[in-house]
Amino acid sequence: MAVKNTATKAPSTELRTDLSRIARTFPVREGEKAWTVSEVRTIASELSTEIARLRTELADADADLSELLRNSGDGAGDDQADSGSSALEREQELTLVNNTRDLLAQNTHALARIDEGTFGTCELCGQPIGKARLHAFPRAILCVQCKQRQERR
Repeated sequence: MAVKNTATKAPSTELRTDLSRIARTFPVREGEKAWTVSEVRTIASELSTEIARLRTELADADADLSELLRNSGDGAGDDQADSGSSALEREQELTLVNNTRDLLAQNTHALARIDEGTFGTCELCGQPIGKARLHAFPRAILCVQCKQRQERR
């Protein structure tokens, strides 16, 4: 089993867009105030910090998993319990790597949505996601109603 190297050509964590130009164009729900440049800049900064942290975590987890996979054949004298324990450890590390990759992709996508000017718009219905939801969970791509419908399926 090969471990995917994620260190090559990672997407940028720098915004190319002038936030002062697009921040106020992000949609808001009825009764909410328009997005401010400061709010968007804060969310973008948090996402960038999280992306950097996840990249480091992923590199470490990839190295750990590679080591586990390299050593998986070294147990010539292992009994079944040792083999099972080693397999469980490899499976847990693989799950951690996959979860970290997913979270990194979500954060990168959220930052790209800010850069593209689509941040705050539900990807299913096109309605505003809501500032409170995005402040709590900036990776959100669905409004509450669409997310509830998705989870019921």
